[in-house]
Amino acid sequence: MRLWYDMPANEWIESLPVGNGRLLATNQGGVWQEKIQLNEETIWSGKPEKNKDRPDGATYVKQAQELIFNGEYVKAQKLIEEKVMIPHVAHGSHTYQTLGDLYLDFQYDISSPKVENYKRTLDLETAVSSVEYTIGTTLYTREIFSSVPDQAIIIRLSSNQKEKLSFTASFDREKAKIETVSSHLMQVSGVATDKGNDQSGGVAYESQIKFINTGGIISHQDNEIIITNADTVEIRIVAATNYRGDNPHQKSIDQLLAIDNKDYKALYNAHVKEHQRLFNRVQLDLVQKKKIKRLGPTLLKNMPTNQRLHALRQGLDDPELIALYFQFGRYILISCSRPGTMAINLWGKWINTVDPWFNADYHTNINIPMNYWPAQITNLAECQTPFFDLIGNLRENGRKSAKVTYGAKKGFVAHHATDAWGLTATVGRATHGMWQLTPAWGAHQMWQHYVYTLDKEYLQKYTYPIMKEAAEFFVETLVEHPTTGYLVSGPSNSPENTFVTPNGKRVSLSMGTSMDMQMIHDLFANCIKASALLEVDEEFRKTLEKMKARLLPIQVGKDGRLLEWAKPFEETELGHKHCSHFWAFCEGDLITPLETPELAKAAKKSLDIRVENGSAKTPVFRGNTAWIARSYSRLLEGNEAYKVIKYALGSASYNNMFSISVQGLTRKMWETDANLGYTTAIAEMFVQSHAGVVHILPALPNALPDGSVEGLKAEGAFEVGIKWADGKLMSASVKSLKGGLCKLKYQNKKIEVKTIAGKIYEFDAELKAK
Repeated sequence: MRLWYDMPANEWIESLPVGNGRLLATNQGGVWQEKIQLNEETIWSGKPEKNKDRPDGATYVKQAQELIFNGEYVKAQKLIEEKVMIPHVAHGSHTYQTLGDLYLDFQYDISSPKVENYKRTLDLETAVSSVEYTIGTTLYTREIFSSVPDQAIIIRLSSNQKEKLSFTASFDREKAKIETVSSHLMQVSGVATDKGNDQSGGVAYESQIKFINTGGIISHQDNEIIITNADTVEIRIVAATNYRGDNPHQKSIDQLLAIDNKDYKALYNAHVKEHQRLFNRVQLDLVQKKKIKRLGPTLLKNMPTNQRLHALRQGLDDPELIALYFQFGRYILISCSRPGTMAINLWGKWINTVDPWFNADYHTNINIPMNYWPAQITNLAECQTPFFDLIGNLRENGRKSAKVTYGAKKGFVAHHATDAWGLTATVGRATHGMWQLTPAWGAHQMWQHYVYTLDKEYLQKYTYPIMKEAAEFFVETLVEHPTTGYLVSGPSNSPENTFVTPNGKRVSLSMGTSMDMQMIHDLFANCIKASALLEVDEEFRKTLEKMKARLLPIQVGKDGRLLEWAKPFEETELGHKHCSHFWAFCEGDLITPLETPELAKAAKKSLDIRVENGSAKTPVFRGNTAWIARSYSRLLEGNEAYKVIKYALGSASYNNMFSISVQGLTRKMWETDANLGYTTAIAEMFVQSHAGVVHILPALPNALPDGSVEGLKAEGAFEVGIKWADGKLMSASVKSLKGGLCKLKYQNKKIEVKTIAGKIYEFDAELKAK
């Protein structure tokens, strides 16, 4: 299962990624010059700071609530922005940064070499990126991977003839100290300060790069390492920082020493074994039966990936490319999020600059949670734990923000964005920054982790205490609406959207926005279930039960659509780039076609109108395109979901299949949240389990009539396998990991099976046991 190309990447955005969660790289595959861009996840500028919340914030929040209840939306928003919020963190400060670029400049023994049989490949099954080409009779090969077991990036260059490898290695990194310690060792070190501010503080980092040659001559000059007429060259790259208190120099030395006695084969085999432990859990085969006359004898799967993407843009269906796209998303998650690492940031961990857009921080009001959508269903549960750590680590500062800004004596809060230093204050403008649901969204995914794994110990020891504190904040801060009597939250926004007030003004803040109330319903419900399961906090559970009954319910307008706000305000953009009020059915389970058909009908109408007005193709944020694709899958509209995914892959992706937007073209960044969202939307075409049953082929599109999948996870700790042909189920299997009752559904057929842990149950097309 490979992405491959018959030419080098023209620029960094088309390079191919590898990563072990902490240490990442991309390579462009040039014949004359190879550029290997490196990242270490903890290279951040800035430093921990005292709580930034504005004093007396709670007083002004109360005043703003009263203003909103009295219809004074403009005054309320002005008050919040002037007295409660703090300015945005400046561009280029408190930012995630690149480690730098390793350049390999090649020399050949032919004056005018002709390059033939060029191939650049990313093998998703081995997590190895490779380049090969021939010049004359010499075959040149490069391989690069980032090893989890050995915590190093390994590069191997070879040729099929002796004494053919000659190149000069150099390094480039703004404000770094670059030196060749010996002919075999390059050292890069520095401090990741804010761009333009050397006094800002930041993590100290060091990378050591070791060159091991077989044959030929190796030397160094002017901080470059020169390889002449070698047979093979292996490059070992390690890196460390003081972010977690380590000495980066000593840590780098130790990392190199740890692999000193291992040869390339041992490093390669250990890397592949660990990668496949995760990657091979899910197999997806989507069959291309339809013959395409204009391609002649050429099969789509034999074409370079960029040509297949072009064919998709021309209208051709390529089921095998959809399967590749699905697995590419899983590959991304495995490569940049492992237990013990930091969470995936705004653009993913592959960043090629010291001042990326929006500082490549953590936008928790959509982007970061989306990065983890596929973790449970695609059988990568452990890859989600860095997100839980991110949320848990916000508690110390978040308790202060809850008290200072909202007057909450218990619980914690964090707003729309945070960073490596645990920012929890509300920053920027009201349209995005006045949003208090980061802990609630984290708590939702923590509960999902439990219902998919049934890991009661992890719930008890780690995630439930975080969930409880998230709920405590809203127990402290919900207020009664003076007209309706319902409990509502706020002031807050529906992320980045605005509405028109009765007097014609455009504003963002209100009380009881739909996304708020949906997530609070979900939070309270899950905390109630968790506390009952763990047999703890009975009084707190009773409090939640009473308050949950008083929460503002989901609202449907006179036109049959879900309301985005508590009142039917005039919308400023029918095709807005966010669909936050779809959370109840896109990620949550408050609305499902099986359990709440009337609300699902309203959801479908809301979704259709958003799409009709351009929301699925918004050039600003492709993550919303993935949000829409998943929403269609959740509403059992497989054909509509497929249309969105086909558009995204064919018309909104770089040639390396990373998602982009028009702004992305300018920013030169990858939108990992979009890729991972599409992976989830594809998975939920085949299996859904959030509506109380394991639903088989709930949203199978007509364009994918034949295929099979193995290893998708369902709630209840079940692994599901399915085979289908001509759009109909042929067989299904369920592996029960923890035992218990399994409810299966396919079309109008439903069965219940009492399962035993470790046993596999097989069914035919009628769901009859085999």
